[in-house]
Amino acid sequence: MDLGGGVLDIGSMNPRKFLLGSVLCFLVAFSVRAEEPWKALFNGRDLSGWDTEMMELPDRTWEVPGLARGTNGVYLEAVGKNRDPLHVFTVTNMDGGPVIHVSGQGFGVMMTTGIFTNVHVHVEVKWGDRKWSKKLNRPFDTGLLYFCHSECGTADKTWPRSIEFQINQKEFGDLYAAASRITVPARWDGKVWRYDAAGTNTDFFMQKPIGNHCAHNVDAEKPKGEWNSLDLITYQGNSIHVVNGQVVMRLYHAQRLDGDVPAPLTAGKISLQTEGGECYYRNVKVQEISEVPAEFAEH
Repeated sequence: MDLGGGVLDIGSMNPRKFLLGSVLCFLVAFSVRAEEPWKALFNGRDLSGWDTEMMELPDRTWEVPGLARGTNGVYLEAVGKNRDPLHVFTVTNMDGGPVIHVSGQGFGVMMTTGIFTNVHVHVEVKWGDRKWSKKLNRPFDTGLLYFCHSECGTADKTWPRSIEFQINQKEFGDLYAAASRITVPARWDGKVWRYDAAGTNTDFFMQKPIGNHCAHNVDAEKPKGEWNSLDLITYQGNSIHVVNGQVVMRLYHAQRLDGDVPAPLTAGKISLQTEGGECYYRNVKVQEISEVPAEFAEH
C-alpha cells in the first residue's frame, strides 16, 4: 500500500508478486541496455569526428599546394594530418541525400577520433568513375579499417596498424591484416588463402609464407553503379564481415604486434581509405553491442 510521500510498504505486498515484478523490471532494463541506439558517424554536413591522414608522397605529376618539391620534381613531404589541399575527402549530395566523396587521389584515410570496442558498424559504398596514378589500370579500391591503433604510415609506410575489411572490385569482404595479426579458418585454393568455416585456423599477418591476405568465400558484391551495404561486427577481438546481408568471413583473436609480445586487440578507431579509386560513402553509423547480433551469430 502507499504510505504517502511515494514510499511503498513492501512488507504488506504478496512476496511472490513482488518477486515477479522485480524480475520483469530487470528483464525490461536488460533488453533496453542490450539494444543500444545507432549513432551516426557521418552527420551529413561535414567531417566532424574524423581526422584525415595521408602519409605517402604524392605523385610528382600532381600539383599539391603547399608541399615542397626537390629539384627533380619529387615531393619531399607527405600531405600529413588534417590538411587536405587536394580535397580528397569532401561532402556532397547523391541519390537524394548527403554522402562522403572520396576522390581516390592519393593514399590515406579518414579516421574517427573515437575508439570503438564491441560494435556493429554499417556503411554503404558506391564506386565513382575516376582512378589515379598506379591504380589507373587496376580495380576500384578502398577499404574499411577497424581496430586502428596507430597513426598512418606504420603499415607499408601508408596505413595505420589495423584490420582491413577490404572493399575492392571482386574482393569485397576480404581480409588484409595491416601490421597486426588475426586468425581465420581457411584453405589454400591453389591461388589464394580463402575463408572456409571448416578450414584450418590460420594466422594472417605481414610475413611469409602465408602473408596478411585472406579472400572471402562468396561474391556478394553488386554491379558498379549500385550501392553496396556493408556490416562489420567486432566483439571481444573477433569480427564478422558482411556484404549485402551475406556473411563472407568470420575472424578470430585479433592481436596487436607493436609490443615485445603479441597482445589482444579488442578496440581501436575506424577508418575509410582513399586508395587510388573514386568512391562514395553514406549511412555511416555504429551501434554498441553486448553480444553478436542474432542474424550474424554462428549456429
